[in-house]
Amino acid sequence: MKPSLAQRTVAECLGTAFLLAAVVGSGIMAARLAGGNGALALLCNTLPTGAILTVLILTLGPVSGAHFNPAVSTAMALRGDLAARSTAIYIAAQVIGGVLGVWAAHLMFEMPIWQISATARTGIVGLYITAAYWFTASTSFANPAVTIARSLSDTFAGIAPAGIIAFVVAQFIGMFAAVVLGSWLWRERVNSAGLLGSATPPRKEAEMM
Repeated sequence: MKPSLAQRTVAECLGTAFLLAAVVGSGIMAARLAGGNGALALLCNTLPTGAILTVLILTLGPVSGAHFNPAVSTAMALRGDLAARSTAIYIAAQVIGGVLGVWAAHLMFEMPIWQISATARTGIVGLYITAAYWFTASTSFANPAVTIARSLSDTFAGIAPAGIIAFVVAQFIGMFAAVVLGSWLWRERVNSAGLLGSATPPRKEAEMM
């Protein structure tokens, strides 16, 4: 039986909270243990992030699809795989979960719960994030919920609020481009003998509570 909308919403909130707790918490621990070595701190921040994201996807994927990202939920809605109401609820749960995860990390390390980041940043998922931490200038800010939540932590993993709008706009532009390219790359193909790799039309999600 398909999980209810309530179950899926909790899974999205919980998953995003754990993701942010891992990102921020490992960043705090890394900064404390690295002795000022930025490269070592980034490595120590990268590995737990990639690991927890992989665990969360495997654990909560069967429940909610493990989006943990408003851009992903929006892309699913554009593909017809997620109803508009569920998309809005998913996004709210992701943002709330992200903030709760940041606050949990602050509490664990006995830091002030409410913070505003002063860290300006410029410039497959689990393993991709692990790699993108290193090959992107922003340490892979590809998630609007994560971006917003990390602005509330003035720690190693934080991002100054002034950068939020630019990052979120870029994230949604990337999402739209990915949806268009993906629909073209993996569209249904027909050969002379009939259907080759016929795709099942997406089904509209049933709203269940």
